[in-house]
Amino acid sequence: MILRPEQLSAHLEKPLAPLYLLHGNEPLLVLEAADAIRAAARRQGYTEREVLVAGQGFRWDSLQNAAGNLSLFGESKLVDLRIPNGKPGREGGEALQRHARQLDSGIITLVTLPELDWTARKASWFTALTEAGVCIELNAPERERLPDWIGQRLARQQQKASAEGLAFIAEHVEGNLLAAHQEILKLGLLQPPGELDLDTIRSAVLNVARYDIDSLRTALLEGDPARCSRLLDGLRGEGEAPPLVLWALATEVRSLARLRAGLDAGQPAAGLFKAERIYDERRRQRTQKALGRLSAPQLQASILHAAKIDRMIKGLADGDVWDEFLMLCLRLTRHAPATPRR
Repeated sequence: MILRPEQLSAHLEKPLAPLYLLHGNEPLLVLEAADAIRAAARRQGYTEREVLVAGQGFRWDSLQNAAGNLSLFGESKLVDLRIPNGKPGREGGEALQRHARQLDSGIITLVTLPELDWTARKASWFTALTEAGVCIELNAPERERLPDWIGQRLARQQQKASAEGLAFIAEHVEGNLLAAHQEILKLGLLQPPGELDLDTIRSAVLNVARYDIDSLRTALLEGDPARCSRLLDGLRGEGEAPPLVLWALATEVRSLARLRAGLDAGQPAAGLFKAERIYDERRRQRTQKALGRLSAPQLQASILHAAKIDRMIKGLADGDVWDEFLMLCLRLTRHAPATPRR
């Protein structure tokens, strides 16, 4: 059974399922959901817990042994299985399928995983676990939803902030949900319940944003020039290697150019997206948004611009690489077609 994250709290008030599968791209949310399940298990009499970490050299018969060995007092038990890399392998996959078929009424199994790609989601072991228990995907909120997420967290500690205040916090914790959680808790400790004014928020919230190249690619597809500029400044300040930034931008541009050419030639979008290995629905939507903004000449000009930056990185052309990164991003986030840079 698939369960949405917001449904978990109400679900845990009922008798627990025999198996829970947690996965997603945000470790904080996975950890919080796992903690909630463990607390509910204790309340419902599952007083014993055995933790298994499926790392290098892990013996998968340990899972069967853990599920089959109740304590001398016959207490109900929680088997806490963690697969840090999300790849159990063939032996692990077979063990997980066997386990899903042999769930015991006195045992609850909690399986935690990182973010899974589409191939892992189609694996037999993942399907078996999902069908045998409850599966919850826990991803970080989209950037546009981050202020609402912060507002909900503030409300838990009887605090609230204006839209401007929420946006300020979101901007300063971008890409770092754990830091956002910590900053919110800090506001709860430093300030009384009620409305938090913007000056209070500004003085309390540190700039703990974590800048990464994937965020830059997302901002590029969404056509957000201000965010591109801020992310480039952050990447530069953190000492990110220019060749890696160029690789990310150039890869995105070439993919968009191929998609644009195929669409202009009348090819079906579904086949084009499959050829580019774009399976995630959110990424597909962002890409479609970018394609609605960019023309074939604009993308060809951007490819030439990327080639110029490559020459600059190699010392074959003069100029400031980071300035050119910004110019390339601005070219790709505006609607008007651009002429090639030479």
